[in-house]
Amino acid sequence: MRSQGRIRRTALAALSAGVLLAVAGCGGGGDRTAKGTTGTAEVKDVLLQPLASPGPGPFTASTARAAASPSPTGAPDAEPTSATRTVHPVSGAVPGLYGGTRSVAACDVEQQASLLADDEDKARAFADAAGIEAVQIPGYLKSLTPVVLRADAQVTNHGYSAGSATGFQAVLQAGTAVLVDSRGMPRVRCACGNPLAPPVVADGKVAHRGERWPGYDPARIVAVEPGVKAATSLIIVNADDNTWIERAMGDSGGRDRTPDDPPPFEPDADLLFPSPGRPSESAPPDTAPTGPAPSEPEEPTDPGPPEPSDDFGDTPPEEPWEYEEEGDPDVAPEPTQVFPAEPDEPAGPDGPLEPEAPAEPDEPMEAGLDDVFAG
Repeated sequence: MRSQGRIRRTALAALSAGVLLAVAGCGGGGDRTAKGTTGTAEVKDVLLQPLASPGPGPFTASTARAAASPSPTGAPDAEPTSATRTVHPVSGAVPGLYGGTRSVAACDVEQQASLLADDEDKARAFADAAGIEAVQIPGYLKSLTPVVLRADAQVTNHGYSAGSATGFQAVLQAGTAVLVDSRGMPRVRCACGNPLAPPVVADGKVAHRGERWPGYDPARIVAVEPGVKAATSLIIVNADDNTWIERAMGDSGGRDRTPDDPPPFEPDADLLFPSPGRPSESAPPDTAPTGPAPSEPEEPTDPGPPEPSDDFGDTPPEEPWEYEEEGDPDVAPEPTQVFPAEPDEPAGPDGPLEPEAPAEPDEPMEAGLDDVFAG
């Protein structure tokens, strides 16, 4: 008969093994999300999602209008690799962050609302993740704008499992059709109907799981941040001819038009190096401090030397410095004091001695200088 201590040890061992298996199941590729915990987002474990792949736990079938064929990708990673990534914050209001086709919606919003309405459990889970009530889903979806990503973007994605939304970190491939809100934030992924939220970006090493696509660069991932204020339209890039399109918020492309005031850069400008939203912010601080700063401190230092001479310009201050080097410093100031005083006095009509005084400084000036240099 087994002792109670042995039974207790066996039970603890079985419990430990079960915990390890559960952790391994949560971390293993695609079914990690389906078996994850409701509302969690594993920041150290990021799932790569090609543009046409529904991924784990889709809420609905795809409602992406542009049924792009999946790009060729490698086999799923057998062993998760780790790499130091660089995630660049980009405002959702930056022109060119999104693209599309003129007068064509990237997603079928009506179909998306209909699919969720057909499943009350999924509708309730979707509403919980989106922060709305289930009855608000049709109006909520119609307020969003269908576009496509023009850069690989990290988001907090939500799969559906057991009546709940499970959060996980994902990188969506450029070209993925999404619905964005008035601040430019991706809110729904059209390939699976999953609600989206801002990413939770982890520093350092991150495990990349899933399928990689050609051109995927872990150093070129964007994290979309909400615009400063709600916008009435988005400036997107026309995928057909690389031109600008202004698309009204909540519109499916029927009111697309050419913007009256296009952005000051080309539609194919690099979103990250540098970001189109930052040149205008970085330019003013460079020009403002450099212009006035050097000129202002130099001007007050110049008026110092001209003070000893009021009427003779630049020549008097140079001569006294020569006198101080070659002759006595006490002799030089005397002629400089006599010159300004005597030219004003010769006009007086007094005495014979006063008319002789102006003549004396003219003749002794040269004599006085010779004496100084001779001494």
